[in-house]
Amino acid sequence: MTVADVSAGAVSPSALGPPRLRLEPTGSRRTLLDGGWWPRSVDPAAELPGLILAIDRLRGPVNRLVLHAAGWVPHLRRVEVAGRIRRLGYFTSQPAALLTARCDNGQRVDLLVVPPDTARRSAEAAMALAATAGNRIHAPDLLAAAGTANTARPDNLAEQIWDSEGGRFA
Repeated sequence: MTVADVSAGAVSPSALGPPRLRLEPTGSRRTLLDGGWWPRSVDPAAELPGLILAIDRLRGPVNRLVLHAAGWVPHLRRVEVAGRIRRLGYFTSQPAALLTARCDNGQRVDLLVVPPDTARRSAEAAMALAATAGNRIHAPDLLAAAGTANTARPDNLAEQIWDSEGGRFA
């Protein structure tokens, strides 16, 4: 399988193995997160094809991914996976610990993104919490609860989370 940055013509193999992904099995909309994903790197060309294929199989064909702007290098705008072009959007308003997939069938899949350098035990605990039915913990808070919090997070994280959810501090 290959992934291509259609806008730049770059092609790179995706040989990192199957995605480390856990999804809430029922597809319940009563949770904040649909599951957790633990990428092995911050390279979208290496990481996203396997994730896209997994979501395609489990929830429906993905047509767009929304990611945090600072978490991925390089910022590919499109990838080709399984003969289809998928759009990628990078936004500073998207929480760093959240990836949103939009599917052709109208479904939205919100995944906790566990930082690649997280210890296995903490990463698995965070993904298990994210994939629990009825989970009402926001992605950054869930990382902290599982002991995977990134100490380099900005001091205004609570404000960023509030703003990204439609609130606004005066």
